[in-house]
Amino acid sequence: MKLFRSFLALGLCISGFNIQASPVELQKQFIDLMVDKHQFDRKVIESTLAKANKNKAILQSIAKPWEAKPWHQYYPIFLTKKRLTKGLAFWQTHKKTLVRAEQATGVPAEIIVAIIGVETYYGTYKGKYSVLDALVTLGFHYPPRAKFFRSELAQLFLLAKEENFDITELKGSYAGAMGWGQFISSSYRHYAVDFDGDGVRDLLNNPVDAIGSVANYFKKHHWKADADVAFKAQVSGTQYSDLLSKSLKYSHQWSQLQDAGVSIVAANLSKDMSVKLFEFEQVDNKEYWLGLPNFYVITRYNHSPLYAMAVFQFSQQLKHEFNAATTAKIID
Repeated sequence: MKLFRSFLALGLCISGFNIQASPVELQKQFIDLMVDKHQFDRKVIESTLAKANKNKAILQSIAKPWEAKPWHQYYPIFLTKKRLTKGLAFWQTHKKTLVRAEQATGVPAEIIVAIIGVETYYGTYKGKYSVLDALVTLGFHYPPRAKFFRSELAQLFLLAKEENFDITELKGSYAGAMGWGQFISSSYRHYAVDFDGDGVRDLLNNPVDAIGSVANYFKKHHWKADADVAFKAQVSGTQYSDLLSKSLKYSHQWSQLQDAGVSIVAANLSKDMSVKLFEFEQVDNKEYWLGLPNFYVITRYNHSPLYAMAVFQFSQQLKHEFNAATTAKIID
């Protein structure tokens, strides 16, 4: 402990940033990083940052995310008749593109449609905040995750340069996510694809590129084609509670959960499959779900089991209604 305090007194640096530095000093360090590591013109970075504003609303929003709600308050936000209707219309409009994406990546259409629906209500709500303001605010004025958001700010400068964006005009969420699928800067750079072949990776205004990019994101995070996502589970005894944790990592095999009193109906899983038990809070009780590897992939998009479960359940609603409508059309 004494050694730790000594490091603090000396101003311990992490990834080139002094953890005791003020926002002004952090900006200076960031500018140096962009000049030295990424060969940006210093005046360009300085003048761009000078146009950014600290936004108190952004700090208020990140302090109370939707994912902090209990499940029974969270899922009604997304599992609505209006969203389902809009999702089915989106699926019909982009049916050929979704088939092509599924064939290319193995990611089913219902998952892609569900993600875009949960994220932006099919392009209706892509975000009202300046992305530059969001990342500057969180990167220099939100210590809990400042390092991450400074990294995203660097990625934003690189993205704007590569895609010829006006960095001051980009709009997105309070966390700096952009476009139909709400990609953060680093995800845009690494996973966005030009899915309509026009030579531009446009996730801001092009739903076709968004479809291909969401599918590519899932593929790159090891989505398993034709594999299940999750099963509702029953629990007995008390041992199962030892397997619950806030970590999203899968550290148990199916046989271990079975031995602890966890069971599912109508599924034949390999005993050595990596799985995780999740607990979701309802109004009067708790329900349990068994997350399979594909459920973990959904949490790579948003690190929340509530988010992943909402996407999964919405995808199942979409699939059921789309198949029913297709069957009815064939009969007619």
